[in-house]
Amino acid sequence: MGRVESKVAIVTGAASGIGRACAERLASEGARVVIADINGAGAESVAAGIGADRAIGVEVDVSNEDQVRAMVDAAVSTFGGLHILHNNAAVTSAAHMDRDGDVVGMDVSILDATLAVSVRGVVLGCKHAVPRMIESGGGSIINTSSNSSLSGDFTLAAYTAAKGGINAVTRSVATAYGKQGIRCNAVSPGTIQTPSFASNVPAVMQEIMERNTLLPRLGLPSDVANLVLFLASDESSYITAQVIVIDGGLLSHFPWMSEMLQLGATTTNQA
Repeated sequence: MGRVESKVAIVTGAASGIGRACAERLASEGARVVIADINGAGAESVAAGIGADRAIGVEVDVSNEDQVRAMVDAAVSTFGGLHILHNNAAVTSAAHMDRDGDVVGMDVSILDATLAVSVRGVVLGCKHAVPRMIESGGGSIINTSSNSSLSGDFTLAAYTAAKGGINAVTRSVATAYGKQGIRCNAVSPGTIQTPSFASNVPAVMQEIMERNTLLPRLGLPSDVANLVLFLASDESSYITAQVIVIDGGLLSHFPWMSEMLQLGATTTNQA
């Protein structure tokens, strides 16, 4: 028996990256999964790879309420219920992220588009999933946040605001529906090597991030998928309203850590 055997899951933004890894991991542990993405062809391709008996692909713009409602209805009508929702969709294209700067230089259209997907999308997903989860006897909602919501940066003001909003929505949903068997948590990834990360972050910045990560590598989508699986399963049945950081220790230390390590290496070599 898999860890989420006989459960029905929806994963948004599941055509690639973290979402795809999470959907495939849930399916590998027995869940039947709705692969939801604005890239409909990509969603169908991932679903086909899992198998028609265990997954379907659904094209959805998570900022559109009618489409979100249809996504949830598709899960229930196809697989008979709903137990897991992973709100993972976000706008992460290089063209979009390049225009997400500091607050003073903010293009308001970028702010609106970011909030529409990352905050409105999460709220709409919860709005339509929670009643169906209650009908199914309870469920687990996992929202993808980011370390950007927990620490300051020079740029990405819209992305940061959206991820902070996700943290607040997570606690709100957990508080409102916990007595009805609904758990809601967020995962907060650090530097995860996805295609969008590779295209958005220059190599020199990737090297700096790796130096400041306590473990000897950057994260992989499979690392996040393992955490999402845990939160989706009954193994985490007493965990709710949490923002769980998965970053290899990136936010845990003094900001001068990497310079100190380099200084220590230099001192040792000189000795």
